[in-house]
Amino acid sequence: MWQRGRMGSVPLEVDLALLGGGGAASLVLAALARHGVRDLRIAVVDPVHRRGQDRTWAFWDRPGNDLDELLSASWSRVEVVTAERQRVLDVAPLRYAMLRSSPIYDRAAEAERLLGVTRVVASADTVTDHGDGVLVGGTDGPALRAGWVLDSRPRPPERPGRTNWLQHFRGWWLAADRPLFDPTRAVLMDFRTPQPTRGVSFGYVLPVSSRYALVEYTEFSPHLLTGAAYDRALGGYCDLLGLDPARFTVGEVENGVIPMTDGPFVARPSPRVVRLGTAGGATRPSTGFTFAAMYRQADQVARALAAGGPPVPGPAYPPRHRWMDAVALRALDRDLVDGPAFFARLFDRNPASRVLRFLDGATTVAEDLAVMNSTRLVPMAAAAVGDAAGRLRDRVVPSRRPAWRVPPPVVGSDP
Repeated sequence: MWQRGRMGSVPLEVDLALLGGGGAASLVLAALARHGVRDLRIAVVDPVHRRGQDRTWAFWDRPGNDLDELLSASWSRVEVVTAERQRVLDVAPLRYAMLRSSPIYDRAAEAERLLGVTRVVASADTVTDHGDGVLVGGTDGPALRAGWVLDSRPRPPERPGRTNWLQHFRGWWLAADRPLFDPTRAVLMDFRTPQPTRGVSFGYVLPVSSRYALVEYTEFSPHLLTGAAYDRALGGYCDLLGLDPARFTVGEVENGVIPMTDGPFVARPSPRVVRLGTAGGATRPSTGFTFAAMYRQADQVARALAAGGPPVPGPAYPPRHRWMDAVALRALDRDLVDGPAFFARLFDRNPASRVLRFLDGATTVAEDLAVMNSTRLVPMAAAAVGDAAGRLRDRVVPSRRPAWRVPPPVVGSDP
């Protein structure tokens, strides 16, 4: 049932409706408060009021912004490990940062109070754009009419891509009875994990202190594992790190599934409906990173509204990066390149800050060419030709696109 205290049959009139109250919507609310937007009627529509620790985001940015006081930890050095070599990378002037959901939700709640936001605790079953406004309805009929709708609810791409992988993972928050971790650096990718037949796996470690860390096992592959398989993989990775199970306890467990696909996410399905988060293209197809793009989207929306404009952010990533991601995914999926070697070459042949900015969509064309030049030419050229042929084939016979199972909603950490 739709709830706004007591509601009658007349829809609530608002200027802006946020569908979904997770990370993307929370960042928008905080940005609206930060940029002094005070004269809008705003509603959040979500059947669940998000609170507490339900996920962890890891991302890179420059220190000195409004996220500083919310971070659980940050590192200026990260490790990329293969069977042959351990690389310790200085990512300055960037930092690799970890942010848990609770302070983001708390900041959003404070912004809600400041902005006078109305909470509608229900699902949005219908969203109808009439050109001059959007009618959002529930099972009991019309609920609200909004000038603009920002929709951050998880959804599949508009159509299946030519490559459809998933980033899926499980993490354990480990509390040790003595120092076991190096809090001065994070393990970004450790490829010493057993590699799947089709896909790439790695572990990573995000230490908050010498006795407390998130240790996670991740796969880039087409299919999910069973719960027991994730636990075996995580236990094996802890053994690889030399972590004695007798010396630590497992507190929280985090799980997640993030789409890695060249299928298109339509960011503006109608004139007054704008999608944010993964549904709006914020997830980088080649890595699954999402938070930094969500943060940019929120800031752009708030700046636009503060200036009296429409709440429409720019593309999350440049089109050329989308193309490069499609080629990289194809090369991995068709086994044209070895996954660990592919990522290791990127860090070996480029400054770490360039690779991280590239993965965040912030590099120049010249830097992109340098990144491309660091990969193996023949297999990547083959992947590019195959991608071009696939695009042409899809235009001629679009019905040949394979069906793709919609992944479960994203839960847990965003590595």
